[in-house]
Amino acid sequence: MTAIAPRPGAAARPALRSQTRRAPGPPRALRRPVRRALPVPVRRGRARRGPVLRGPLLWRPVRRGPVLRGPVRRGSAGLAATGRTPVRRLPALLLLVAGLLGTALSGTASAHSALTGSDPADGAVVATAPQHVTLTFSEQVALGDDGIRVLEPSGKRADSGELRDLCSGPVVRYGVDLRDGLPDGTYTVAWQAVSADSHPISGAFTFSIGEPSATKVVLPRQEAGGGLVGQLYDIGRYVSYAGFTVLAGGSAFVLVCWPRGASVRPVRRLVAYGWVAFTAATLALLMLRGPYTGSGRLGDAFDPGVLQGVLDTRTGAALTSRLLLAGVAALFVAALFGPYARREGPGDRRDLVYGLAAGGTVVAAGIAGTWALSEHASTGVQPALAMPLDVLHLLAVAAWLGGLAALAVALYREPSIERAAVGRFSRLAFGAVAVLAATGLYQSWRQVGSWSALTGTAYGRLLLLKLGLVAVLLGVGWVSRGWTRRLAEPARGASHGADDESRAEETGAEETGAEESGPGTGAGPVPDAGVADPVRAAQLARQRAAVATARRRRVRDADPARAGLRRSVLAETAVVVVLLAVTTALTTTEPGRTQEQVDRAQAVGATAVPDRPVDVTLPFDTGGPDGTGTVRLTLDPGRSGANALRVDVDGTDGRARDVAELKVSFTLDEREIGPLAIALDKDAPGRWTARSARLPLPGDWRIRVTVRTSDIDQTTIDKNVKIG
Repeated sequence: MTAIAPRPGAAARPALRSQTRRAPGPPRALRRPVRRALPVPVRRGRARRGPVLRGPLLWRPVRRGPVLRGPVRRGSAGLAATGRTPVRRLPALLLLVAGLLGTALSGTASAHSALTGSDPADGAVVATAPQHVTLTFSEQVALGDDGIRVLEPSGKRADSGELRDLCSGPVVRYGVDLRDGLPDGTYTVAWQAVSADSHPISGAFTFSIGEPSATKVVLPRQEAGGGLVGQLYDIGRYVSYAGFTVLAGGSAFVLVCWPRGASVRPVRRLVAYGWVAFTAATLALLMLRGPYTGSGRLGDAFDPGVLQGVLDTRTGAALTSRLLLAGVAALFVAALFGPYARREGPGDRRDLVYGLAAGGTVVAAGIAGTWALSEHASTGVQPALAMPLDVLHLLAVAAWLGGLAALAVALYREPSIERAAVGRFSRLAFGAVAVLAATGLYQSWRQVGSWSALTGTAYGRLLLLKLGLVAVLLGVGWVSRGWTRRLAEPARGASHGADDESRAEETGAEETGAEESGPGTGAGPVPDAGVADPVRAAQLARQRAAVATARRRRVRDADPARAGLRRSVLAETAVVVVLLAVTTALTTTEPGRTQEQVDRAQAVGATAVPDRPVDVTLPFDTGGPDGTGTVRLTLDPGRSGANALRVDVDGTDGRARDVAELKVSFTLDEREIGPLAIALDKDAPGRWTARSARLPLPGDWRIRVTVRTSDIDQTTIDKNVKIG
């Protein structure tokens, strides 16, 4: 056989190898099916001319387009090599960023309930051993059998191990009985509980019997809900919120705004990713719940006994219900992307829309209700009203933010989205924002309660940050509405993206065939690409994907209004990621109303002089002969609770002075307590003592001393002293 001669007027080429020799081609009528299987070239001027593929797969060399030479290795970079775009990975990227932000903004969980008091008080010194130890909380809590432990200085248990429920009306109080015959020394009270809004809380304090002593008790430094388990639990909480938002909001976007989106693969993937993230996070939360509220050891997540204990709690029941509803949501998603996407008749379409809308609303409300029953809405002020409003709040968040994520994916991956669909979502988002404003205002008042808590507590500051992000989101949304109005106008300049793309796809293959099959080529029958050369067939498949991607980008970017809307929606989506992280941090932060109550209780319980006795010197003058001198009082240890009181009376010469009568009383004016008279025992001339001068509360106490030096000469002196 002879080599193929070059065409007239063409530059001389070197002799081709045997692979480039061609047999006479089939008749022209047999070539048309082959033309549609060839890659679609890009338009002239759009791509740089590249190397051509030669061989038995083509009737003629491809003269234009980004054609690849040689086998393409897996994992090579570039759109032409992979046929993928970075936008295709948008859902996974959003979930990754969401998890990182959740880790950064979440910390050790604060609780809705807090310890507001105890008996004996922290640091108190009592003369005799109390019969029991009681703890008072600001809100309802759940304690286990070992929720309160009292430890001797040696580290042994000093309590009976039986928890006593002493709650009465609004007072939340629990206690444990102490054993008889306890030795003197410093005792440690360690407690751990779960607040009504599912957050673990813990703490410890000490009191002393007789006098303080050294103790061998070593308490864990890690607080309840902290450490690695706490971080994983916070991440799971964030991912579950984000997954539910994408799942519910994406489904609502398809049903209400863009029915054709049920057959669009990127939107289907987004909703599926949301369901997977929501279900996996819920399962992880259920397994981590035991160590999160208990030991803090990650290995306990796989302990069946610990898991059984979790299932018996209200939060465990809520997580289990959420998992079951996730299974129902899977059936809903299957119906949405199955029969609904393949609907044909108008009657079938209407019935499916009504059925899916009703069923999806019930499932979404049920999932939102599991959060309302186990989070902040279930405790505090007006829980009967707060829980249904919390459900509405979560549904509005999902409709707005989840729909926004679906719109962002649709604008990037499906240029032919209808203008009417964008307008419908704009109206849906407006309604969701109205619901959010009403329910959010009520929740803010309920959780904060005062202007001072809005700026003086961590919850209030996070709430202000959230309000700022919402304001930014509304501003960007206003810009998006402007682009939406422009998009609704008749297109000027560029033709509609959908028409351009469809016409290009219909004619592209025939244009390629016309180019690549010239008359008189004289080629033989085309061998099957999958059998003759699978490497070349894979190259052509990648080439077709690259060309199709380039065409979609041209059509997508041809409309300036659509491009502007896409950029503003992407900006909204970025703000949404941060907003969800702040919202998750709010759910793990103690509300401002409760925090102020705790701060007030701690201010009252603050110890003024924790490490030394309180010494007070008061000069007196009864007005009679030898009626002057000083009274020195020593209160040890100078804290609330039982104290030892010593009173010394000295004359002007500094020696002990005996007086006819001496009285001492304590008054706490700010709490209207007292005067509390102290029974004094005379130990020696000029010295009086009291072994149990009990002061029930810390504060600014007024000490009043009455000195009588004769039958008619008497004076009363007083002084205010800060006693812890």
